[in-house]
Amino acid sequence: MLADVDIETVFTAIALGFEAIGALAMVIGFVIAVVLGWRSLRRGEGGSAAFSVLRTTLGSAILLGLEVLVAADLIRTITSKPSMEDALILGVIVLIRTILSMSIQIEIEGTLPWRRALLTSGGQMIGEAVSRDRAASAASRPA
Repeated sequence: MLADVDIETVFTAIALGFEAIGALAMVIGFVIAVVLGWRSLRRGEGGSAAFSVLRTTLGSAILLGLEVLVAADLIRTITSKPSMEDALILGVIVLIRTILSMSIQIEIEGTLPWRRALLTSGGQMIGEAVSRDRAASAASRPA
């Protein structure tokens, strides 16, 4: 039974799962960004602060989604029988996604990625945004 399963089909399904997770990360991140931005406005932090929260959180979600999509592309390519054309297409896709990731990261952090003291993933950045929101909410509650 196991011998009848085509390994390429299995890894193609895994790659599709990664692509779905990457897209879902961006969609969920968008929802989180809108909620955090709205909460920032409700706390009276002003439009500029709310926009900053929205922009940072959304950028982080896109960054996380791009990281997962690159992983999906790599899984799909290394488990298939790629031709030189397939390898070139993968290289271009990964290059474009890497440039997008780097530019988003520079926009979010205001510094070049290789100048950061600590490496931070998109998921960690979203978690930090949620933590900052919780702390701000706790601080704004009446005692």
